[in-house]
Amino acid sequence: MKLLKRPKKPGVLPMPLWLQGMFELGQAAVLSALVVILPLTGVWATNGFSDRDYASLARLSGQAWLLLHGVPLSLSYPAGTVGPEPSGGLLSLIPLGLTMIPFFLCWRAGRRLARASYTDQLWQALLGALGTYAILGICAAYFSANEDVSISLVAGALIPLISAGLGVIIGARVEAGSWVRLIGVDLTDWIARTSQHSRWAGSYLWAAIRAGVVGITAAVGLSAVLLVVALTISWAEIVTVYEKLDAGIIGGIVLTVAQLGLLPNLVAWTLAWASGAGFSIGTGSMISPLETTVGPLPAVPVLAALPTGQLEFAYAALLIPVAAGVLAGWWFLREGENHFDEWLSIKIRARWFTASASTVCLGVVIGVVSGLLAAAIALIARGSLGIGRFVEIGPDPLWTGIWVAAEVAVGAVIGYAAGPWLEREKTRRPSVGATGVNS
Repeated sequence: MKLLKRPKKPGVLPMPLWLQGMFELGQAAVLSALVVILPLTGVWATNGFSDRDYASLARLSGQAWLLLHGVPLSLSYPAGTVGPEPSGGLLSLIPLGLTMIPFFLCWRAGRRLARASYTDQLWQALLGALGTYAILGICAAYFSANEDVSISLVAGALIPLISAGLGVIIGARVEAGSWVRLIGVDLTDWIARTSQHSRWAGSYLWAAIRAGVVGITAAVGLSAVLLVVALTISWAEIVTVYEKLDAGIIGGIVLTVAQLGLLPNLVAWTLAWASGAGFSIGTGSMISPLETTVGPLPAVPVLAALPTGQLEFAYAALLIPVAAGVLAGWWFLREGENHFDEWLSIKIRARWFTASASTVCLGVVIGVVSGLLAAAIALIARGSLGIGRFVEIGPDPLWTGIWVAAEVAVGAVIGYAAGPWLEREKTRRPSVGATGVNS
């Protein structure tokens, strides 16, 4: 089946799919590079860098392009820069907001490639597209390295394919409308050939997994709201830091763009803080509702919104993952079928026990799914600046996952148990007409 008909004029051969894939992702790479090059060029033009060489600007742009794709940079400091001895570190803090730019560009490319491909030929376009992106990553890693920054060629080739590949595949899936039209495999037919018990178990687990996704989505959304409130309350302090830096118009714009790129990271840090796991900015620091230990911080305006001092209502933030779990449990009640509860009630006649056990089991499954996703979010949101004590920045993935899993699980039990009362409708009284009762 063809996804969409490829328009062509009589006597004109259509572009080969592998070549179109090369063109689409090559275009995405160039556009994402411009997002990095233009601000750095502005700083360079206003004497913002000590090295005025064009080659140094190009290398710095390549390093920034690789970093926003998640490629770590190995930094080397000569003696006297950080300490009396030569030292080094790994710069791995990814600005996730800027990473979304190549992702959405590749998402657009994936949709265009899906429109141009037959079901059994999409692999040709993907092969050309991802191969081109890998080659560009190798070139950027090779030409951007110098005596102060070293970059692995393997990392430069493979790591950018994560965001680019996800963007292309998701975009192609959105355009195709189903995996059947995209890869030619009908999962519905495969599921129909399984036994009834397997379908019930699969339906239960799939609904619970989706409820876990609802839980972590709600937790992230509520954390974003909490971050906005914190930034609003601390706006005067943020402006004061801007005034003390006095970076000028171009420097202020670049600093603001960098902070906007870190906003998704800050949302993840807020989620870790609200869960109770907390996050760190530098070795030995801890910022959480339970304790706050912070050392000297870099002059970044957004850090003025960090919670410090006596926080009387900080414990209330722990209710955010619980509230997200309540929404997840309620969603499962509305959208899923608790086949495990049905199976358990057949085996055991004590309804008070089966209802409680199945609800707790459901909460555990939803909590585990949300916890695993929270740990993944914390993992990609943390990193290192590769200098001094700032080699540990962000939340701990293990503890963030454990705290979020436990709190979402509690909320899911509450939401599923309270769902019938929330869904209960008032009994409608019959209306009495002149000739009798009208139902």
